[in-house]
Amino acid sequence: MKTLEERAKFDDFELADHYDFTGGIRGKFYRPKKTTATFQLDDDILVFLKKQASEKHIAYQALVNAVLREYVSKNLQKHPS
Repeated sequence: MKTLEERAKFDDFELADHYDFTGGIRGKFYRPKKTTATFQLDDDILVFLKKQASEKHIAYQALVNAVLREYVSKNLQKHPS
């Protein structure tokens, strides 16, 4: 922990009017919130998803999220609210 004197030098810190983010990467440190959900899938669906995920070298949960996200995206385009 820094002493009060060491921390005091930052008390009057002001942000600059402009920052150059041209070399920045959008979302580099973003981590989406994960929620635990328990649901049942038919065996054939789970086997298919795990096989696809294995071939793509990703976790099957990530593939399930991608499939669901694509479904949601397509439906939002069809039926914007």
